[in-house]
Amino acid sequence: MSTDLDGADAPVLIFDGDCPYCSVAAVALRQLEGVVAVPWEADPVGPFLDAQFGSRPFAMVLVDPVERRVYAGRSAAEELADRAGTPGIVGGLVRDNYDRIADVVGTLSGRGRDPADVHDTYRLDDDAGEMVGSLRAAADEAPTALS
Repeated sequence: MSTDLDGADAPVLIFDGDCPYCSVAAVALRQLEGVVAVPWEADPVGPFLDAQFGSRPFAMVLVDPVERRVYAGRSAAEELADRAGTPGIVGGLVRDNYDRIADVVGTLSGRGRDPADVHDTYRLDDDAGEMVGSLRAAADEAPTALS
């Protein structure tokens, strides 16, 4: 399936922008073909999460508008590992240890909140799908490297 990697088809990763480790990972993930990253704290993220989940879960979220899927938590980590071309065992290890990894990263970064308990793959809600462009615009404004 062909996608417009610079346009409306590019998947969007929502990540914890207050976490330096997550930010470094997001910069690295931008190297993945077609994935753009936007910090959870960006203005368009809250309305998108409200439309998709009916709340604002604090979680890593990967939105794929072509597949009309939203991956959250462990599912997002595993999908990103798969897209990065890592062996299936790596994706499984990331999925199975997501909570432990999130706890360690949260402690090291001084983050004062725990990730939400959302870990599935969801159908992209039509209203949330209309907001993917605003997420992508916020990703374009995000820094490309840490200073």
